[in-house]
Amino acid sequence: MKVAPSVLSADFGNLQRDVEAICEAGCYFVHVDVMDGHFVPNLTIGPVVVSAIAACATKPLDIHLMVENNTFFVDLFAPLKPEYISFHIEEEKHPHRLIQKIRSLGIKPAIVLNPHTPPESIEYLLGDLDMVLLMSVNPGFGGQSFIQSVVPKAKKLSAMRDKLNPNCLIEVDGGVSDKNIHLLKDAGVDIVVAGSYVFNHQNKKEAIESLKV
Repeated sequence: MKVAPSVLSADFGNLQRDVEAICEAGCYFVHVDVMDGHFVPNLTIGPVVVSAIAACATKPLDIHLMVENNTFFVDLFAPLKPEYISFHIEEEKHPHRLIQKIRSLGIKPAIVLNPHTPPESIEYLLGDLDMVLLMSVNPGFGGQSFIQSVVPKAKKLSAMRDKLNPNCLIEVDGGVSDKNIHLLKDAGVDIVVAGSYVFNHQNKKEAIESLKV
């Protein structure tokens, strides 16, 4: 299992320290949650702060947009050259066009599904994606409890993925810990986003290693 700690749970007064710590501890990606206060009720960070994260990170960035006007934000963050940019299917009227745009910028496109959104909603887009992110909490805030229904949902998506695009990764974000990591592994998940579980742990390397099942 690949681990992508979410910097939403980092100490923003010591952001460089925390980003360097998770990179040294063996994370696979640095997960960056961008919220605009419209699509979700929270407001987080813009390109100035993300640029500072990119400057001290030794692992690729995985930028998760929780915003309205996805195209505007893709243009805003594309110069930072993240590995992935993911956007919510619930907000995007022209997802195929945006997938093509992200790929044309040299970035891997990914789509996010909220807890209530079925995998079938992206069946005809799956062949064009590099990753699908399943939310296992309602987006907007860190530290929420894991929604168990993501496990059968991940199994269904994994079967679709194996049939339509075996190279597409499945990522899960929200409430991930050592208590549910084996369920996610068995469901076919490739990457987990873990915020508070990693950053609230005294030993970040130990926390990350406990998720690499």
